[in-house]
Amino acid sequence: MKFSTPLCACSQYIGVFNSHFPIRVVLPPMALATLLLLTPGCRTESAAPQAAAVAPAKTAAEPGPKDESGARAAFLAAYPVFMHPRCMNCHPAGDVPLQGDDSHPHAQNVKRGSDGRGLYALKCANCHQDANLPGENMPPGNPNWHLPPPTMRMVFQGKSPGELARQLKDPGLNGGRSMQQIVQHLSEDKLVMAAWNPGDGRTLPPMSHDEFARKVREWAGKGGAAPE
Repeated sequence: MKFSTPLCACSQYIGVFNSHFPIRVVLPPMALATLLLLTPGCRTESAAPQAAAVAPAKTAAEPGPKDESGARAAFLAAYPVFMHPRCMNCHPAGDVPLQGDDSHPHAQNVKRGSDGRGLYALKCANCHQDANLPGENMPPGNPNWHLPPPTMRMVFQGKSPGELARQLKDPGLNGGRSMQQIVQHLSEDKLVMAAWNPGDGRTLPPMSHDEFARKVREWAGKGGAAPE
């Protein structure tokens, strides 16, 4: 007598036969389960899906091993972008936005206002349209043009690298954002990215936005240590 079907086929019955007639033997579920567990072929097949499982990959902004020296170096590389007029002009120490590559106070006595979008009739959107206006030194545009509100000023002007890094990390000073949210803001926010499309007659930050975002992610991923 021999098996007519390999055991690793995992069927609910096993057919056996001799030289005179076939016999079909129906096994109870528990007996079948026990038999399959003892069968090498079935154990291999049942284990295969587990072996194929792959751990999800980390995103670039997820923390890795802490590296204080590497984090400080990454922030120092990104720091000149924060201090460039395309970024600093909308992060002034006072309530007056700045203008130009020399970062002079904004003309027309423009002020921050209660929501960062201008005071009284002098609203940012009056001149800063949805897109850059054509012509040299004409107002740059973005649908969300504004300064940080007075409740969360996010001052860049006059900040040392260490002061700025600590401010960016502090939820009490950065609008309640986590490090992940700060990285996302600096990497993806369209108003931040407008610094690299400022309109005719204006200089660009000293590195590309892709490189800047990479340095910010590196800083955060290595623990976010602030320069001394």
